[in-house]
Amino acid sequence: MKTFLLHLTLPTLQRYLWQDALLWIPRIYCGYYLAFNFGAAKFGLPWSPPENNLGFFEVAFWFPNDINDYGGVFSLCPAILAWLGAFSEAVGGLALILGFQTRIFSFLIAVTMLVAAFVQHAGEELWQQLPAMHFFWVALYCMMLGSGRFGIDYLLTKNKTL
Repeated sequence: MKTFLLHLTLPTLQRYLWQDALLWIPRIYCGYYLAFNFGAAKFGLPWSPPENNLGFFEVAFWFPNDINDYGGVFSLCPAILAWLGAFSEAVGGLALILGFQTRIFSFLIAVTMLVAAFVQHAGEELWQQLPAMHFFWVALYCMMLGSGRFGIDYLLTKNKTL
């Protein structure tokens, strides 16, 4: 179990520092927009817009209704799925910025963005799906590579090997 957790945290380092830096830029960009724009609008955090009137870790009142409207498996527990989706955007975005447990939070973000792109925006034009697809692709490479040299994961594991 300890080896499994180390494998989840240990980032894949690129050969050169500039390569890690290039991978760091979209991770920070996406993490910022997820945590401070998309996630903060529907999940109560200290930087959430005051007009949303959200308590700490509270989901916006309209979000579970949107999830329920997707139908199927989403209508079984829309409040839980809304909380998980909002959490993965807001807290997951912050984790991407910090490079903390990057693979775990990237998985949560990737699942959330797949639902956003292909369920929430199903039948709409491609332009409506592109933001969610953009976040999905960045989450996918972060899930595979981890934080690189620029993250808390690297600091926690730099003296450890598998």
